Amino acid sequence: MTRAVDVVTLRDALASIHEPWSPQVVGTVNDCLAKVVKLKGEFVWHRHEAEDELFLVLQGTLTMRLRDGDRVLRPGELIVIPRGVEHCPAAEEEVHVLLFEPATTRRRGDAD
Repeated sequence: MTRAVDVVTLRDALASIHEPWSPQVVGTVNDCLAKVVKLKGEFVWHRHEAEDELFLVLQGTLTMRLRDGDRVLRPGELIVIPRGVEHCPAAEEEVHVLLFEPATTRRRGDAD
């Protein structure tokens, strides 16, 4: 079986997002999704019991709130949130992020 091999322009994918916290899938890698998202403000505290998440900052500054202290990420930096770790992404100004997470990941984890 042959699958299409496409080039994804992250700038174009991000330009199509008009609301913060509305991720758009830009690709799949095995059983994981690559998503772009614009973040602004604070999300909800939550955890994913069965999945890890990777956040790669493309533009702006992301604060990842963790119970043991905040982590501040700038463009080109990433953080992996291990399964079971409670976290709350926050951004004072708009931030562009590339996410990698299993397709089964619920956006708000245990907060849904």
